[in-house]
Amino acid sequence: MIVVVLLAVAYVVVQLVRPVPAVRASASAGAPHALPGAAASLSWPSQGQAAIGVEGVGLLDTHGAETPTPLASVTKLMTAYVVLRDHPLSATASGPDIPISPSDVTIYDEDRARGDSVVAVQPGEQLSERQALEALLIPSGDNIATLLADWDAGSEAAFVAKMNEAARELGLRSTHYADASGVAPGSRSTAADQVRLAMLDMADPAFRAIVAMPQVTLPIAGVQYNVDALLGKDGIVGVKTGFTTTAGGCFVFAADTTLGGKPATIVGAVLHQFGTATQPSALTAAFDAAAALVTSSDHALAQEAVVHRGEVAGRLRAPWAGSVALETTRGVTVTGLSGQQITTTVRLPGKVTAPLPAGHRLGTEVVRVGDERVTVPLVTAGPLPAAPLGWKLTDV
Repeated sequence: MIVVVLLAVAYVVVQLVRPVPAVRASASAGAPHALPGAAASLSWPSQGQAAIGVEGVGLLDTHGAETPTPLASVTKLMTAYVVLRDHPLSATASGPDIPISPSDVTIYDEDRARGDSVVAVQPGEQLSERQALEALLIPSGDNIATLLADWDAGSEAAFVAKMNEAARELGLRSTHYADASGVAPGSRSTAADQVRLAMLDMADPAFRAIVAMPQVTLPIAGVQYNVDALLGKDGIVGVKTGFTTTAGGCFVFAADTTLGGKPATIVGAVLHQFGTATQPSALTAAFDAAAALVTSSDHALAQEAVVHRGEVAGRLRAPWAGSVALETTRGVTVTGLSGQQITTTVRLPGKVTAPLPAGHRLGTEVVRVGDERVTVPLVTAGPLPAAPLGWKLTDV
């Protein structure tokens, strides 16, 4: 009898202390999915490279070789980004004054003698930060890029180091700057990186207001006109042109449109465009390529709700309890090009320990279209209890 009692006690002890089987977490299989409509057919340029995206969404598609190419004055997108990051302005603020020194005039004279794009200055002149940014972005003054670099960092070399640091921090992996103006062929990037940068620039109210101006009046230079010949056409509200014989014609643009009945902004870039025998202007070639891309992308955008709140994206299963659903905590509507592939990935932890209450966050569902990446937390739809004593004693 004693032996039986001892064996029973031993059985109970073993059953109570042995590891409980793991809770299994499994994802619900999602079918491959694409945005509605036939695959978008965009009017990409026949040369160079290009990219297109939507503000607030990200890069959607690219075309051509994604290798760094000279940027010309498109470089000034990063010049303005660093200046406004270091010296923020509201949409209408003037900011501090920047005095024009004799050395600034010397730089102006030297740049003009080389045939660079310049804005006239004279000793003793005062340009507000906003006026300097207008001179940088509207008539594209190369000498103003140097002026702002010296004002912000003490020297152009120190400022260029800031530009490259910013490129690294922003994840612009194909971008490197050699100067603040873009005259140097070593300032290089890709259309994709410049679309990403332009979206960040356009999120700044002061930048957005400046690049939308058709002209500006400066103290000494007087009336200066925006180099962007497409401004105000096809919904275009900016952003920056560039041209050198090495870079060819470059144009990063933003165009207002509507999507799902709501305002939206297309952001794109065409780089390394060159003229032809019948149309020799490389910058005009960039404008033509951009206009075609804007028109075609405007009709190719699509939206769809791909995740709804409360959808089951996975399940927890334990031998002592029924399965517990893992539900999405919010809906997701994505924007992209018609026919563009949507990828959905459910990520669950490798180890789950009970008990868990209802509403416990566990895992995520990640939705991707182009650059857009939306992460939705998952929660338990009901409680998952710990293994009960009776089950532990009877489970063999």
